[in-house]
Amino acid sequence: MLQNLTGWHALLVLAIVLLVFGAAKLPALARSLGQSVRILKQESADATDEPAPTTTAVPVAASVPPAAQVAAPAPTPASP
Repeated sequence: MLQNLTGWHALLVLAIVLLVFGAAKLPALARSLGQSVRILKQESADATDEPAPTTTAVPVAASVPPAAQVAAPAPTPASP
């Protein structure tokens, strides 16, 4: 897509940017753009240098008490 751009195209784009932003704001615009690119490069380098976070396993109780067992009711004596 950008293969057909020539020097004239770059000059035209530069002239339009100059008209839109004005000559006074261009240095500040270029400075902030350069700072943004610098921060992006630094953060992406930091992200690749850090080891992957290890997941910590949640310890499971060694012995889980069994569910409460319901005792069968005691047999009642038979009446005569």
